[in-house]
Amino acid sequence: MEKYILRKATITDVKAIHRLLMDCATKRLLLPRSFGELYSHLRDFIVAEDAQSGTVVGCCALTITWEALAEVRSLVVAESAQGQGLGRRLVEFCVSEAVTFGVYKVFALTYQVPFFQKLGFSEVSKDILPQKVWADCLKCPQFPECDEVAMMIDL
Repeated sequence: MEKYILRKATITDVKAIHRLLMDCATKRLLLPRSFGELYSHLRDFIVAEDAQSGTVVGCCALTITWEALAEVRSLVVAESAQGQGLGRRLVEFCVSEAVTFGVYKVFALTYQVPFFQKLGFSEVSKDILPQKVWADCLKCPQFPECDEVAMMIDL
């Protein structure tokens, strides 16, 4: 039996997703997300659930940003579940979902460059992501001094 189950998030997962994201946000590893944002973008999220306990130990979201472009975002794996390939599985789930939607370019803004390189992503200039900049980056407290690296995969 699989130790972790990946599935689409449900309304009952929002508090667990928020807790995971806020734990990482306090370490400045990703941006915090409000409950309002999570509820309004719930359909974007998948979760990794411990098969025995039912505890949500990871999450990731796929957000379609433009006609042929999607973003992998809010990738978090609880410390207790790290090192088991769960982050890879979460990203691969999102990339597969992008293909299902007919989107063949997926990007991420990240501090984890080697992780995304292992998954086939390459570093790109943020200049090629104007939709992202105007939709999300302007609201970011780090804008315009963002130190995240833009990574993209062509499928």
